[in-house]
Amino acid sequence: MTDKTVKLDIFSDPICPWCYIGKTHLDKALSAAPNHPFVIEWHPFQLNPDMPDAGMDRRDYLEGKFGGKDGAVRAYAPVVENAKAAGLTINFEDMKRTPNTLDAHRLIHWAGIEGKQNDAVDALFDAYFVEARDIGDAEVLGDIADSIGMDAAVVLKLLASDADRDDIKARDAHSRKMGLSSVPTFIVANQHAVPGAQQPELWEQVIGELNEQLAN
Repeated sequence: MTDKTVKLDIFSDPICPWCYIGKTHLDKALSAAPNHPFVIEWHPFQLNPDMPDAGMDRRDYLEGKFGGKDGAVRAYAPVVENAKAAGLTINFEDMKRTPNTLDAHRLIHWAGIEGKQNDAVDALFDAYFVEARDIGDAEVLGDIADSIGMDAAVVLKLLASDADRDDIKARDAHSRKMGLSSVPTFIVANQHAVPGAQQPELWEQVIGELNEQLAN
């Protein structure tokens, strides 16, 4: 990185709808300001670190987490509203399982090594929220890897191993020890935490201020 760039660290989970909405808002701001200074890196944070490896039935998960069907509906009402405002349609109806996202985070990590981290995050959001696919399934993750130009055979081989499992878990645990408790959380320049799915206007303001500082 040169002195004209600013690190933007993003902590998220591919099954977090607010992360999907937050990235959509950020992308809109980045498109409006192609001279933005951000160098983006995605970091793992599992909403459900104790989720069984095979995931679980989505209805059971939601009702257990939110105290029944009515609680789940109430909890997701603002998600649906904000997604719609962001121009997104989330396909909750067809989602059958809530996955363990450890392997999805491993894929994001490996994609980062190839400079394709952002593509991987986009593809995972699309697979889960639009196509209602099980992104805890290795074959689905292999398809996603292939769709962004990664070697699916290599990814499937890595997924079948324990490669980077402990590293992802340790990074997740470290984030919690540092006080991070919800996602998305954006860290600007290693010092300023911006929590939640912020509107594009906020990001446009941040980008303008950063570019001004970097110009001086």
